[in-house]
Parts: sequence; structure tokens; C-alpha cells
Amino acid sequence: MPETETNQRDSELFSPPSDVRGMTKLDRTAFKKTVTIPVLKARKEIVSKLMRSLKRAALQRPGIKRVIEDPEDEESRLIMLDPYKMFTDDSFEKAELSILRQLNVNPQISNYNLELTYENFKSEEILRAVLPEGQDVTSGFSRVGHIAHLNLRDHQLPFKHLIGQVMIDKNPGITSAVNKINIIDNTYRNFQMEVLSGEENMTTKVRENNYTYEFDFSKVYWNPRLSTEHSRITELLKPGDVLFDVFAGVGPFAIPVAKKNCTVFANDLNPESHKWLLHNCKLNKVDQKVKVFNLDGKDFLQGPVREELMQQLGPLSKERKHSVHIVMNLPAKAIEFLSAFKSLLDGQPCSHELLPTVHCYSFSKDANPAKDVQRRAGAVLGISLEACSSVHLVRNVAPNKEMLCITFQIPAAILYKNQTLNLGFLDLLQRIMKNHLLNARGQMNPFQKKKHKLLQSLN
Repeated sequence: MPETETNQRDSELFSPPSDVRGMTKLDRTAFKKTVTIPVLKARKEIVSKLMRSLKRAALQRPGIKRVIEDPEDEESRLIMLDPYKMFTDDSFEKAELSILRQLNVNPQISNYNLELTYENFKSEEILRAVLPEGQDVTSGFSRVGHIAHLNLRDHQLPFKHLIGQVMIDKNPGITSAVNKINIIDNTYRNFQMEVLSGEENMTTKVRENNYTYEFDFSKVYWNPRLSTEHSRITELLKPGDVLFDVFAGVGPFAIPVAKKNCTVFANDLNPESHKWLLHNCKLNKVDQKVKVFNLDGKDFLQGPVREELMQQLGPLSKERKHSVHIVMNLPAKAIEFLSAFKSLLDGQPCSHELLPTVHCYSFSKDANPAKDVQRRAGAVLGISLEACSSVHLVRNVAPNKEMLCITFQIPAAILYKNQTLNLGFLDLLQRIMKNHLLNARGQMNPFQKKKHKLLQSLN
């Protein structure tokens, strides 16, 4: 029998009673149902050995015991069999019959009336039985500590409190279910939420990549689906490197990077995020390695970041072996903040390999999201990034909406003041000069040396 047909039949037999359709207030007693299951009687001392040979024939249903006591014989047990495979004694395969004979078990199948209750049904089965027929069923959610975070659709809202309670009942450790009721606020990256069921306490604790974070979920931004991305960026940095985290949240980039003995400057405009960021740095014992700020992203870049970069990339930078990374995880607006890098620094430009690497996040609904992000980021900076950047697909946020990360080194001509040469022209001039020097027979005159030195400094 095809697997899809078996699953369909199984869902019919083990689905809740039909009269729960339309229920908006959870009544667990309404989910009682009696089904007839084939059973095999066996002596209790041989059941364990027998079950190893009856894996095909035994009932495979989570939440239902496959072996129960025989109400008529305390020395025997009843083995629940699959009602879609086992109809009569002839339903056993030859190997199974052989084992039954060896263990002196009568292959006769009997019927047993099994009472199913609310506890025996999965959350998806309950919701499919309750919601209007044919409508999408919500059985998934984002888990944030003890909180189940749902994004309910309009047709599910009349059932929201029931859905929330089912999520709590069916997921151990979940004691509160919430629904997002507006889009993420771009300023503080939090959103309004409604408690559907369970406790009102939104202060929670999560564990991600071996680090612990505590925060008030109703007041800060946290997305458990970004765990892999947090690890990816962390792995790019080496001990001794410097990280500027412009939109740090409660620390999922800053704290793991600090644990690698990197120097971290972490900032967030949201006062609540700033508070919990400080708390989590202490909690993970990196508070001596992370400098925390509560500024607007632009002010952070043009203030503390600028000051530190002037030191990191200054005259002694040639002796520096570590890298500088700038993470900008505010997908809705981060690209706009790239303008803060224009003419950010004074003085003589550092060498190309020492220039900071930016990891900037963005959303895109474009048919070619990678090109779209490169184009928009380049437009803000006034250069083309297609040949000098990479784009990483982080995740699919919604149908036709992707979250991406564009990574590139900030060109010296952008980062430093008075570097106004057009980059395309500069590249052309460099190639002409290189060819000229290769063809030259004698030593460069003082004017040529000066031009060569200037070009090297602008590279």
C-alpha cells in the first residue's frame, strides 16, 4: 500500500471526533473517541523478545502504548497491531509466524476497543480537526525559551486562544504562547505581541551555540532562525581581530566573537537591548572584552568606530596583523547606513589588505536578490560592488522575500577624505602607469616617483 494512502487512512482512524470542528474555546473532554484495534495475546515473560520480531505488524503510533495489560488474564499482555496491516491470522508474514510458533504464541487476532483522548492526538491533528476544513493549519512556531512565538494568519485568529493552549499542551517546556500583531518596528527592532495563552512573563532564557542569553522578548529583537548565521560570521574572525557590531541586539554576534579573544565594540539604539547586552556580556564572562554603546547606528559609526579606526589604521597599522570587521544586521535599513563610511577617516590611507570588511544585511524581493543588494549598496556608496563583493543567502523570510548578507572591503577612496578620484578612472590610470613603468628602461624621475607613490596610497 502506498505510504500516502496509509497516512491518509491512519489520519482518518486516529483523527479527533468530527464534532470538534469550529471549537474556539478548548474543551479537552470533547476529544474522546473509541477505535477498534487488532491485538495479539502473549505471555508477559516473552513480550520483549516477541516485539523485536513484530516491528512490521505492531502499531506505530506516538503516545499509544503498544503493549497493555490483558484485563482478563494478569499473566498475559495484549500487543497492539497495525489496523491497516493486520486483519486476520493470515496477515502475519512467514518469518513472523515462525517466531510465533517458536514462542508458542497463538496467532489468533482479537479486537480491542481503545479509547483515545486529547492526550493521544498531535497538535497538528487537533488543529486540523478544529479549524475550517481546507484551511492552513499552524503547528509550527519559533521557540524562544519558554515562549512559543506564532505568526497567525487572518483565518486562524478566531481560534487564536485555542491554538496557543494547544501549543503549550503539546510542547514540553513551553509555558506561554504569543502572536505577533504588527510588523517589526524599524527603530528598536521589536514588535507588539499578544499573549494567547499561558503566563504573561516575557523574560526568558535561551541557549544558542553554547552561549546563554537572557532578555525580555517583548522589548528586544531575537530570532532563533539566525543561529547558523551567527556562527558563520563568528567563524570568519580570528583571535585578535576587531569587531564593530552596529546593531548588536542582545549580543548573538558580539558575545561569541569576544569569546574568541577578539576586541568587540557593540552598539544598539534600543535601551532595553543595551541593558540586556550588558547583562549577557557579564553572564557569558566577556564583559571585559566588549565595549557597549547605546547610540544611533550612524552616530556609532561616526563616533566610536571612527575613533578606533583612526588608531587601528593609523601610521602603525603596517605592523598590525589582525582584521577589522563591521557587522550591520538591520536588514530593513542597514544599507542606508553605508553612507556613514563616506570620507569617514582623515590622513593617509592604509594598505588595501588592512581595510575594514563590512557584513551588511538586507531584504530583497527582486528576481535576482544578490544583484539587487549589490546594486543598492553600491548606489549608496557611489561605486560598483559587483566585482568586489560576495552575497550570502541567509534565509527565506516569506514567499519572494529573501534575507541576504553582502560582504566587501570598504575602498580607501570611499573611506578616506580627499580621495575624490573616480574609482573607474583610478583603475584605468593604475593600469596605464603600470604598463608605462614596465616599458621604462631607466630609473623613474622624481615626478614619476611621486605619481607612483600617490597611486599606491590610493589603492
